[in-house]
Amino acid sequence: MSETKAMVAVYASHDGAEAGVKELQRGGVDMRTLSIIGKDTHTSEHVVGYYNTGDRMKYWGKAGAFWGGFWGLLFGSAFFVIPGMGPVLIAGPVITWIVGALEGALVVGGISAIGAGLVGMGIPKDSVIEYELALKTDKYLLMVNGTAAEVDKARAILESTGAVSPAVYSGEAMGASA
Repeated sequence: MSETKAMVAVYASHDGAEAGVKELQRGGVDMRTLSIIGKDTHTSEHVVGYYNTGDRMKYWGKAGAFWGGFWGLLFGSAFFVIPGMGPVLIAGPVITWIVGALEGALVVGGISAIGAGLVGMGIPKDSVIEYELALKTDKYLLMVNGTAAEVDKARAILESTGAVSPAVYSGEAMGASA
């Protein structure tokens, strides 16, 4: 059985995160291993909406084109309102860990449901706190979950895209939640 790893890269803007996803896609990284999380930074001047019609997701808001592009590329999507963080949009398999944390009442120790999901992926709590702070300050998390080879390939690609220090984790806790 191959070792499972998780990688998280932080982007200052949705443009940077989008460029990262496009580079991973061009590099042949399996899109089913990617997740992205970002706050919905809408203003009162923008209509915000999110709906599902069959297998197609639609989103309107300040970054509607950005999120709309991911619904077709990444596996799964969700919209949560997180206390202390606000509305958050999520695409990819990280949703499974977040929902698992919510259903299992694993949200403890000063971290949000998103943080509990990241811990479930094998990311240490100290790093999770940093990632939650990044989300609160309107940054985007781009994650890859997969074999060591997949994650290492993704990290090498993302290092040239302006990501803030892509970090790789052993993913030890991943089997428990997946």
